[in-house]
Amino acid sequence: MAIKHQTPMLDELEKGPWPSFVTDIKAQAEAGKDACADLLGQLELSYNDKEGHWKHGGIVGVLGYGGGVIGRYSDVPDKFPGVEHFHTLRVNQPASKFYKTERLREIMDIWDRRGSGMLNMHGSTGDIILLGAFTEQLEPIFAELTRKGWDLGGSGSALRTPSCCVGKARCEWGCIDTQDICYNLTQEFQDELHRPAWPYKFKFKVSGCPNDCVASIARSDCSIIGTWRDNIRIDQKAVAAYAGGELSANGGAHGQGTKLDIQKDVCDLCPTQCMAFDGKTLKINDAECTRCMHCINMMPQALRPGTDTGATILIGAKAPILEGAQMGSVIIPFIKMEEPYDEFKEFVEKMWDWWDENGKNRERIGELIQRLGLSAFIKACELDPIPQMIKEPRSNPYIFYKEDEVPGGFERQIEDYRKRHAR
Repeated sequence: MAIKHQTPMLDELEKGPWPSFVTDIKAQAEAGKDACADLLGQLELSYNDKEGHWKHGGIVGVLGYGGGVIGRYSDVPDKFPGVEHFHTLRVNQPASKFYKTERLREIMDIWDRRGSGMLNMHGSTGDIILLGAFTEQLEPIFAELTRKGWDLGGSGSALRTPSCCVGKARCEWGCIDTQDICYNLTQEFQDELHRPAWPYKFKFKVSGCPNDCVASIARSDCSIIGTWRDNIRIDQKAVAAYAGGELSANGGAHGQGTKLDIQKDVCDLCPTQCMAFDGKTLKINDAECTRCMHCINMMPQALRPGTDTGATILIGAKAPILEGAQMGSVIIPFIKMEEPYDEFKEFVEKMWDWWDENGKNRERIGELIQRLGLSAFIKACELDPIPQMIKEPRSNPYIFYKEDEVPGGFERQIEDYRKRHAR
């Protein structure tokens, strides 16, 4: 099948050194996909008009679910009937995104028959993103997916699909079972995932160690990061081997056979300066260690995380929408995170109750904490305030009290002060 529309502006996007999405869509169009052929035409029109030609057009989904389908309609369907409806389905990915080939073929067989054939592996939250379905095909696609054991992911003001790093399945630094945590949370919170009922979206992301390979600290409302609370394990012989050039720093990432300057490249770069090296022995003041992983990454055969492992819980990260980007703040420095995760789930329920009660429309939980204050949040979650929760030291030297917080009231305090300082 020939390309139906002239696309001179899109053709320019194929001329650079990098692979182009335009080439991929053209291949689908040439294979007989009308949706892809008309998508190219509408996109070319959008580039010419300098405006998008999509409209929302109302809520669309599958029976029983409020999320998982993102409605999209063309506002020029007479010109491009192949994209008159162009809905997106989010398919819940397995933990760590491990797939068997035959399972992927199941999805592609369904999608090739009933959709545009285009997909995205994966969305920024996770999920297999199936791009471009007509409304009448949504229920049949959903039925076929669920018969094969797949489910839709989250969308809208709901719990988004939990995601995690490869964890202990592939990584030696995994301090927690990221896959089990991800799967457990997905199963536990099915209603929150499929039926939007909150002020806005909420994301869990699970990283097995402080390297945070899913960037949970910057992208998730609730960041679960594996850590340890005992001492870093040290192999002094391996430390000497790094210093002598027998072992290459950072797994050889900086070249093979070069001697590691442990003082300069490890100790001096420690954020809390909790390490010391006398030329022979490396010492760590673990009470001051922030678990940044720099030293372990530089000398992986000499240093390893401790054995008393668990997770640090951070709350409030998000991309810039209403109030700008935010990083997660430490709320629980250490929790064991062992199945069935009841202690963590109790905290989550309290957090959601507070957010549901106080959040404004489209207000993420980090923005609500910013608006009402961290003290209100930790009180609602029944947590004790601790130093790790502090974003930065106090910059204002003045502390203001309310009248009822001062014993005897302000006037009594002022009178007492005058008496004490009378000359």
